[in-house]
Amino acid sequence: MPLYNNIIIKIGSNVVTRPDGFPDVERIGKIVEQIAALKKLKIQVTLVSSGAVASGRSVLNIPEKTDPVAARQQLAAVGQIKLIHTYSELFAQHGFICAQVLVTKGDFRDRRHYLNMKSCVNNLLKNNIIPVVNENDVISVTELMFTDNDELSGLLASMLEAEALILLSSVDGLYDGKPNDPASKLIPVVNETNADFSYVSGEKSNFGRGGMLTKSRMALKLAQVGVNVHIANGKTENILVDLLMGKSCGTHFPAQKNTSGVKKWVAHSEEYAKGKVYINEGAKAALTQSGKATSLLPVGVVRTEGYFEKGDVIKILDENGSLLGIGIARYNSEKTKERILQKKQPSLVHYDYLYLK
Repeated sequence: MPLYNNIIIKIGSNVVTRPDGFPDVERIGKIVEQIAALKKLKIQVTLVSSGAVASGRSVLNIPEKTDPVAARQQLAAVGQIKLIHTYSELFAQHGFICAQVLVTKGDFRDRRHYLNMKSCVNNLLKNNIIPVVNENDVISVTELMFTDNDELSGLLASMLEAEALILLSSVDGLYDGKPNDPASKLIPVVNETNADFSYVSGEKSNFGRGGMLTKSRMALKLAQVGVNVHIANGKTENILVDLLMGKSCGTHFPAQKNTSGVKKWVAHSEEYAKGKVYINEGAKAALTQSGKATSLLPVGVVRTEGYFEKGDVIKILDENGSLLGIGIARYNSEKTKERILQKKQPSLVHYDYLYLK
């Protein structure tokens, strides 16, 4: 029996790109073959794939003096067609249909938009269609860009309440030093006891925007809200099937606790916060030390910062400015100010909509 029934697979740029910068169609074909084998085991698979820009390079010759943003947009616009066509043909050889889903960071900011996107992807999965998700590089610039597709895949894993996220990289997993150093050792399991990441290099990959440090931090955060994360080498033969059938592969970040879909969304919404509330020591202790589910009451709020409406994401900080958590406000900042330090008032953030760091 497979380890999981609902997974996200993210393929990094270095896995699907040859050393010359062009797409590695042979490697993509082998990964598709493995996904098809997983589908035949009734596993739901959502694929997050880099490679649009590399595919664009195989078609376009962009002058060196072209603005980098404009060049990336052109390569992505042309390359995305070529990439999804490649996936469509390869999956069809195994009797499967795939669908293109292009997203931006803004798609995850609004709760209603988020739920619409979730419904779309879930409907594809229910109809045995494989969603192939990528960032919409054509319109994603500056603040609209994900850090990398690792961040996108983490958001999708939370959104779809996946059991596991598999990050296919060009190395075997997380090492306690540089992967190319013979003295470095692969770390098979990472949890809160060994997750200082001081040993992880911050270097970016050759063709992607991410690196192992961003992967590791994102993986630990996902594990904390109930998603298993595996980092493995996408160039290793049969890696996906071996991993799903229980063979020890790469580095595993075990899921620690399961949380609701709303909490998972809130956990990844820190940068979308519209305002801040600062709480006193009593409220801090109630939230972090009580050992039971506790909502944030206005009696513990000492001040607010910024303007927020009901339903907005807000940051919760102690009086020293340290971030304690993120939540969804039940009323706006004006009402919050009126109720500061007042007893017998409705909670500002209900526990069901509160994520503590």
